Amino acid sequence: MYVVVFKYFRKVAVSFPAHQRMYTRMMSLLRSNHQIANLVTRSIVSFLILLGSYTHTDAQQIAELENDYMFNLQDCLAYAQSHQFNIINAELDEKNAEYKVRETTGIGLPQVNANLDFKDYFKVPAALAPGDNFGVPGKLVPLRFGVQYQAVSSIDVSQLIFDGSYLVGLQAAKTYRELSSKNLKRSKIETVVAVTKAYYAALVNSERVTLLDANIIRLNKSLQDMMAMYQNGFVEKIDADRLQVLLNNLETEKQNALRFLELNISLLKFQMGMPIANKLTLKEKIADLQIDIADLYNTSVEIYKNRIEYHLLETQKKLMELDVKRYKMAFLPSVAGYGSWAYQFQQNTFASLFDADYRFSYSLIGLKLSVPIFSGGQKYYRVKQAQWTLKKTENEIDNFKNAVAIDIEQSKTSYINSLASLNSQKRNRELATEIVRVTKAKYEQGVGSGLEVTSAETSLKEAEVNYISALYDVLISKVNYEKAMGNIAVGNTLNADSSNN
Repeated sequence: MYVVVFKYFRKVAVSFPAHQRMYTRMMSLLRSNHQIANLVTRSIVSFLILLGSYTHTDAQQIAELENDYMFNLQDCLAYAQSHQFNIINAELDEKNAEYKVRETTGIGLPQVNANLDFKDYFKVPAALAPGDNFGVPGKLVPLRFGVQYQAVSSIDVSQLIFDGSYLVGLQAAKTYRELSSKNLKRSKIETVVAVTKAYYAALVNSERVTLLDANIIRLNKSLQDMMAMYQNGFVEKIDADRLQVLLNNLETEKQNALRFLELNISLLKFQMGMPIANKLTLKEKIADLQIDIADLYNTSVEIYKNRIEYHLLETQKKLMELDVKRYKMAFLPSVAGYGSWAYQFQQNTFASLFDADYRFSYSLIGLKLSVPIFSGGQKYYRVKQAQWTLKKTENEIDNFKNAVAIDIEQSKTSYINSLASLNSQKRNRELATEIVRVTKAKYEQGVGSGLEVTSAETSLKEAEVNYISALYDVLISKVNYEKAMGNIAVGNTLNADSSNN
């Protein structure tokens, strides 16, 4: 048995050339001592079983890790571009538009159809003829011509030669493809905005948890110091109780923040198109972000041309213009050619219907010219409806230009205010931190009260909360401003660069 086991072991070890000499010496030793061979064989079998168990467990762990992701903002945006459902559907719409173009093109290609027409006349139809030749002068005599069974097999070919509506339809189909491509770009831009906002929300909330942890650690130490002073009779218990209440509130706030952080991560995964069950960890911290100040002095009067929505409206306008042209083309004649080649079968008995003796062929070609003369005014009113629809689209474009101007002004104001608020809250946090340090030092020296320490700690917590809120407002208002300016491109991180981790 040990020979079989070691042959297998040799196959496993063949990938390690450095061990071949050791393997040769081991085999010589085992051949000379069967007891050692049996002992080693049992050990190797146990090792292989353990190895198989470990490999299975390791494979499970690898499979679990495949659903674990550690992303920065760039990674989240890249993942969303290939997994977000709106983008996927927009890509499908783009493919459908391509097939729509081909379908429209096919109308102008030759149309070929094969037909088989079978008739069974239970009663052959009659035709009336003058009775003079049948001994019944002055009367009409019914005569039955034909046979009971008839069949016609044919191949029909038609070719559109000229149709103004078809020519316009070709142009409209290509414009529709252009519209689908721009819709895809809009979906990608909207995904960049949504993912970026969700990412910043999660990142800011993560920073909030970090600050709460630091506050809890600092407050714990202050509470321990105050309890020691209370036990030595230097302070009253109410001073320690105030800090304990503040600490309890911080613990509760931390738990709430952790739950909100989990919700933020889930929202980010949803915006990315990632299954909610997958694990997502953010690689970055707030300190890693370098938020550049956006350009607030771009005064171009045609800034609306940077917006994808404007180009979508322009493409829709082009479609409406083609729609007007298509209805006008309906007043022109159309020309089509056609041809047919057929076999006709006739017989009174079904069994001999397809006999060669009763098979007759015929073929034809033709040209059809259709000239519209009067349609009750339908074509005219279709043109008028299309013209008014075009006018509505032009009004929407004018309204969009005004909407972009107010959107830029509003987002710019919000961004400037949030920047000012962030700078103010940053200074307040620094002052609150210094006040806590000075108050604790005075208290330890016996020249301050416990109430002052508690009040300083409360003020610091509020300053940090306000700073986090201001930071979030800056990040989101910058995204809104860049979107209003039309500066968001696929793969753009909105000028918020981060270090590569």
